[in-house]
Amino acid sequence: MDLATLREAATARKAQMREAADRPRERRCDRDAGRGLTRSPRGTLQIRSQGDGSGFHGLASRTDAPYEMWDMFGPYTETVVGGAFGKTLAQDGLDVPLVLSHQRDQVFARTLSAEHPLALAETSDGLEADAPTPDWSGFDWLPGKIRSQLIDEMSFRFSITRGQWSPDFMEYHIEEVDLHRGDVAIVGYGANPNTSAVMRSAPDLAIRSDSFVLEQFRAIRNELRARGLKPPMSLEDIAS
Repeated sequence: MDLATLREAATARKAQMREAADRPRERRCDRDAGRGLTRSPRGTLQIRSQGDGSGFHGLASRTDAPYEMWDMFGPYTETVVGGAFGKTLAQDGLDVPLVLSHQRDQVFARTLSAEHPLALAETSDGLEADAPTPDWSGFDWLPGKIRSQLIDEMSFRFSITRGQWSPDFMEYHIEEVDLHRGDVAIVGYGANPNTSAVMRSAPDLAIRSDSFVLEQFRAIRNELRARGLKPPMSLEDIAS
């Protein structure tokens, strides 16, 4: 990212923003106006064999990892802050599907589905998505594309409920999001270059199923942040 261009955009942005808590305008992942959805960091899309099907694991958003975004003024650096998913993941009736390229009629799993469940959890890496029994009907070619890493990124559709610009308006930190009726998507190219997708085999599907432990861990982490203390990044940090 050219520093001069970044500073020029920040100057124009600061002049137009009422306050630092204002959300980015015309948020997109590059200067092309036609591209508007946000990817998460390139990481670990995984397809793993499980009986007659293939389980899926992906990192839909990597937290605390800056990436380039654009608005009507020009480029800026965006970061999804750790803990941004805590409130939305804890809500009752959370409805989030796993889809292809944000197409809502191309659904492989869903948080509300009993037959093809989608489990979402925020870890020290970010927003992780696990689908042990996705429905690949009509898309049998997709697991192979992910295994061969021809497709290896994810993106997520969401609403920003709280965020903050840096004093110079060159960086924006997403502090809280709403995923309800949004989605997590398998994409060929996402806004955030730090996401990943993989296929998993049955022995590898050790999905974090103890929701109570995760809920308590998130509560502890949020309480420590509220007190101005540094929270543990993972459950292992507490054990140690």
